[in-house]
Amino acid sequence: MAVLTSPITWVIVGLIVIWNIVSFALFAIDKKRAEANKWRIKEATLFLSAFAMGGVGALLGMNLLRHKTKHMSFKILIPLAVLVNIIILAGVFFLLNMILGSAAQ
Repeated sequence: MAVLTSPITWVIVGLIVIWNIVSFALFAIDKKRAEANKWRIKEATLFLSAFAMGGVGALLGMNLLRHKTKHMSFKILIPLAVLVNIIILAGVFFLLNMILGSAAQ
């Protein structure tokens, strides 16, 4: 399990955590602007942030803030983004483990 002790792993995890915070913040900003009847963040931007490894932050933002929960597209695509994020992350760590594992031998 060389991948768990590698600094690159912690960089990847850190970047994903930061991006999920950004994704959550986008939902929070859009919710606040919706309540104030101001300019809104495009739905495409919210989806993009979710599919670009920010799915957990988007899902949390959607549910904790009760924002976009009535939109069928968000009900389907945000959980799908989380699933895609998990698959991508598993693939990245699998490849890292192969690379780092073979380098250690």
